[in-house]
Amino acid sequence: MARAVRGTVPAQLALLAGVLTGCSEPAGDDGAKPSASTSGAVSAEGKDTAAGTEEAAKSGGSVGAAGSACPLPVTFDTAEKWRPEAVETGTPGAGGGSEEDELAADLAEGLLRQGPFTAACEIDAKPAGNIGFIRVWTGEKGAEEDDAEALLKEFVAAEGDTSEAKYSEFTSDSDVRGTEVEYLYTSEALDETKKEGAFIAVTPDGPVVVHLGGLDTQEHEQMLPAYELAKRTLSTT
Repeated sequence: MARAVRGTVPAQLALLAGVLTGCSEPAGDDGAKPSASTSGAVSAEGKDTAAGTEEAAKSGGSVGAAGSACPLPVTFDTAEKWRPEAVETGTPGAGGGSEEDELAADLAEGLLRQGPFTAACEIDAKPAGNIGFIRVWTGEKGAEEDDAEALLKEFVAAEGDTSEAKYSEFTSDSDVRGTEVEYLYTSEALDETKKEGAFIAVTPDGPVVVHLGGLDTQEHEQMLPAYELAKRTLSTT
């Protein structure tokens, strides 16, 4: 079932808090938040070279095909226990209404769109024990493969305070070519800088961005195997 973005302004603010933190639940039984770190490098295979070699994620299913949780222009495998859910993009307050509805609509618009892309799917890591999501964003038809890096740069720039972006090309196991980026994002609300990453593929049905954030850098690095699984198994539908 799609996650509708509806309700009152307080509900929208609660959603905004969830997006900023990746989730509102604590990281462990003691409620302690993992410490953030921007040290260490991520290898081309998606392994944290500072923390050591990560095991490859096991597939727990896939998304993207018709009839899946998130029909998309691409398909890819999701890691075990990660839970995909489609994002409904209809905004509240459309067509008029109260001032509260208008404010809610503006907030929802900001959450559901980033640059030229619209949120389409989020894959929740909480059932697997991490705090964060892999989010999928889709764009309008008409882009060419050569536009991939420029579109990805628009996506990153629209996130806000980003830095140290490093772009490179990749090819999936099914020969889908794309561009990926690793960068740092500084959250003004959380006063914290953390690693994030995304990759893009341009399809006949439009460009698709797959993004991995996380509560902080430690959570991001722990979720990298699931992200690398998605990139490695990427295929067009």
